[in-house]
Amino acid sequence: MLKQRYSEEIELNMKAFYESLSEKDRRRYAALESKKLGHGGQQYICQILQCDPGTVKKGMLELQQNLPKDKRIRHPGGGRKKIIDTLEDIDTVFLDILREKTAGSPMDETIKWTNLTQREISEIFAQRGMHVTEHVVKQLLNKHDYVKRKMQKTVTMKDTMERNDQFEKIKELRAEYEKNENPVISIDVKKRNDRKFLS
Repeated sequence: MLKQRYSEEIELNMKAFYESLSEKDRRRYAALESKKLGHGGQQYICQILQCDPGTVKKGMLELQQNLPKDKRIRHPGGGRKKIIDTLEDIDTVFLDILREKTAGSPMDETIKWTNLTQREISEIFAQRGMHVTEHVVKQLLNKHDYVKRKMQKTVTMKDTMERNDQFEKIKELRAEYEKNENPVISIDVKKRNDRKFLS
């Protein structure tokens, strides 16, 4: 004998909710409500939801199996894939862009960063005919283990007209040596600067 019955309003709400569910969720919902009521609950729930007892039994079995894969309606791998996984040669172009703009820690070779901003990298991609947003650039930086460089100095250094000349000269000499198949080794031995340029 069923000890508990719902009010007419709740029964109508249950029926409306039941009809809004997918077929699989309907079975489970009916089974769950039946279990809550105990003996006599299955017949009562079938009456409220106007479903077959076989539907409730099948729902009971699915609840007992409790398969994790059934928690999601969309199949694994469904949905839109990321640009970094679909755009051809994006990794090759990205690494080529950062090849001359990558620095790292002399104390830990796994730590590397770039002096280019995400916007600058995105703009260089555009120059090469590839539309890559700053958000995608951030994903690429994370994918290839680039870290965000933290500022160590609080006093702004004085800007000079010749400040960039030394780096352009180094770049020119490096290109010349590589063209002649000579080895190039870049080392910064000043530990406190914590910086080296990778070759």
